[in-house]
Parts: sequence; C-alpha cells; structure tokens
Amino acid sequence: MPDGSSVLQKTPTERILIVDDEVAILESLELLLNKAGYITATADSGLACLDALAAENCDLVLLDQMLPDKPGLEILAEIRKQDLRLPIMMLTAFGSIEMAVKSIQLGANNFLTKPWSNNKLLLEIEQALTRHRLEEENARLRSQLGFQAGLENIIGKSKPMKHVFSLITQIAPTPSTVLISGESGTGKELVAKAIHANSSRIEKPFITVNSGSVPVDLMESTLFGHVKGSFAGALKDRKGSFELAHQGTIFLDEVGTLSPELQSKLLRVIQEREFTPVGSNDPTQIDVRIIAATNDNLFAAVKEGRFREDLYYRLNVIGIELPPLRERHGDLPLLIQHYLTFFCKREQNNYLDGTEKSTLQFSADALRILMDHNWPGNVRELRNTVERAVVLAKKRELGPEVLPKLMLEKNGLILPQIHEDFQPLPGSSLPEIVENFERNLILGQLKKHKYSQTETAKTLCVALSTLNQKIQRLGIKVKQLKSD
Repeated sequence: MPDGSSVLQKTPTERILIVDDEVAILESLELLLNKAGYITATADSGLACLDALAAENCDLVLLDQMLPDKPGLEILAEIRKQDLRLPIMMLTAFGSIEMAVKSIQLGANNFLTKPWSNNKLLLEIEQALTRHRLEEENARLRSQLGFQAGLENIIGKSKPMKHVFSLITQIAPTPSTVLISGESGTGKELVAKAIHANSSRIEKPFITVNSGSVPVDLMESTLFGHVKGSFAGALKDRKGSFELAHQGTIFLDEVGTLSPELQSKLLRVIQEREFTPVGSNDPTQIDVRIIAATNDNLFAAVKEGRFREDLYYRLNVIGIELPPLRERHGDLPLLIQHYLTFFCKREQNNYLDGTEKSTLQFSADALRILMDHNWPGNVRELRNTVERAVVLAKKRELGPEVLPKLMLEKNGLILPQIHEDFQPLPGSSLPEIVENFERNLILGQLKKHKYSQTETAKTLCVALSTLNQKIQRLGIKVKQLKSD
C-alpha cells in the first residue's frame, strides 16, 4: 500500500498493466495511476498478465513478485522472451538484495518494495516511460530511413549472422549490459560499436579498453583514473575510461583477463554506478552502458574459480555469441567481395568500375583454396588475406600466387617455383622454354605423387580438368609412365 505522500501530477496517455493478486493493491494503484493520467489494465495472476499482454499492447508493466500461479520472476522471464524493450517494474513486499539482483538480471527496469511512495513510484514510472518513448522513436526513425548504423561493416546473410543482426537491433535501444563471446577475429568490437551506434547514446563517447593488452599494474588507473601523487609517476590527475565514457558506452574487451581484485571493483561499478579513482576517497557517479567481450569460456572460468560468478551474471544480462567463420562459409563470397572493394578504394588502384566496385576476382583455383580453408583467424584472417591479394594484384584475375604461403601449405598445396639454376636450351623460343619447363614440372610432380593426377592437381593449385588438358597438350603418357 502507499505511504500516503502526495501524488505527482502528470498527464501522459500511456497504458500501464498492473499485476497483483490483492484486490486492495490493484484498486489503490489503479486509482493512483488514473489520477496521474495513465490508462490502466489489471491482472491478478501470472497467466492473466501474459494473456493481457497478448491481447493488447502496454507501455509498462507493474509486476508483483508473489502471484498465486507463478512467481513474478518467472513471468518477467516469459515477457522478456517476447519483448526486450517493454519497461517492467517489479513491486514486492518481500524485497531482498538477492531478489533485486535476480530481477535486474532477468530484465526488470526497476525493483521497488511495498509500501511505496506515491511520488517516487510515479517518478520512476515517468522516467521509465520517457526512456521507452525515446527508444521507440529512435527505432522508428531508423526503420523509416532503412538504416542501421554500424551494421554496414558486419557482412553476412547466413542464418547465424541474421540472428546476430536481429539481436543487435533488439537490444541496441535498451540500457542492458551485453556480453559478446566468440573466437578471436570474429568481429566482437564491430558488434559492440553497432549496438552503441543504434542506441540513444550514439552522440556520446564509445570508449574501448582491451583488458588483455594493458599491464596489470596500470589496469585500475586505466579504468578508474587516478589523482596526482597516488603512485610513482602520477604527476597529475587523470580521468579513467569509465569517466571518459560518461553517458556513452564502454567496451571491455578480453574481460576474462581481469584480475580478481579488478573483477570485484568492476562488480561494484555495475551495482552502484560509481567508482573511486586510485588515490582518492571520493566516489564518482557515472551513467555508462557496459558492453563486455571475451574469447574465453567465461562460464568454464567461473567453474574453475578464475572468474567471479556474480560478475559473470551481471555482465551476461544479454549474451551474443558470434559464430566462427568456418560455421558461416556461405558468407565467404560476400566478405571477399566487400574487402576486395574496400582495399581497392584504399589503394586507389585501377581495379574499380564506374560504381566504385572492385573488378578484381579470384580464379577458380584460388577461390577453391579460400573456400576450403578452415579460417582459424576468422574474419580478421580473411581481411588480411584479401588485403595481401589486392596489394599484390598485377591483373584482374587473382591466382593462388597472391595467397599467403602458410595458407597454401595448411591446405596441402605448394606453388611451383622457378629455380635460379633453370637454363633453357640454346636457341629455344619463349613458348618452347615455357612448354619445356611446364612439362618437366608436371612430370616431376606426377612422379612425386606416384602418378596420381588428383594429388598433382592439388599440389600445383589447378583444377583436375586443367591438368588433364595440359597433360594431353604436352604429350605426357601417364599410363605408360605409371606401368614402367
């Protein structure tokens, strides 16, 4: 029940669903919200709540924890499966820190206890609805423009990537903390930037901290800053990454490498939304959205005692797992074409058409190597491979010779090399020299592979049909050589 304090007058038109099994509570809240100008609907059980949401749109849900059929937290989780944006405020007479943490983890926007203050409740509702209006308007405008900032740099149309795009679009307008997991080179920072670029914080800073590359003894100062004289070398006050990211987004890459002490301090920042610079006793309040990333299995790290369980759940409010490139081979042609054009533009070379698209293309043999490669370095490795090919390009068709030697070797391939001691017969024309060298090379590789034309074609990085044509043109009698 309310504590009897005065009502904050508002005149909005949003619809609020009140969920509680006590008639007196429903009537009290309905009277309060109607007087403040809100449209209300009520439900006295968890199932009734879900039915009401399915029947008609609501702008906010006031959800009690103690319901006759299902706990409010279970209903909260059910709602979040269908709608990540709908503001939900938990209201319960049996409040605890553990329950509050759990409700926030499951996606509640706020957690209030009974008896409530009328003014505080209405203020919290208005703030939640204001954020929701801004998020919805932001999403509507971007939809009208047909534009999703930052997604143009994430290439793919495979099913796993469509799922990633869908998650980014859904969660970007929300304030929720995000944990991005995936192997090195899968594009975790690109996803983080896309989330920031599609949020209401787009005009505010996006600050990246690579936890794995900062020395351990400097990590606390990097995150939280320090005051002058706090340690040797601290010649002046320095703002940390959290303060620099105020009202924006901080991206904590390789978060699994944080020391236990810093894990504890990061947990406090997430819980209290404040930090204390090194050497200072004065906490600093911040408004920052946290996006963390890891190529480690953090859940396994929790089980092994290397990572705090409570911090893991605080970071993993919404998880995005990026698929490795080997699981989205269908995206390879798109990625290759994207990077061919990107690097042709960067090099300002002659391999661009009138629409600024690259005219370079990989030969059938080179493309087969690319498609068969396992890509342990993921998209980053592909990007570097295409960059190398563009820089080394001498003609529009890119053959295996522009691919990294290590890639060819990993695929069981070698490129033919012309040895310095090769001497053509005196008086030979260029076509005769080339033909003689080609014949000797093919004969040598056939012998090495026990006259297997399939293995020889793989070694020479040519299609089997191409090798067969050359064998016939050069008059090489494979069957006869094999029987000798």
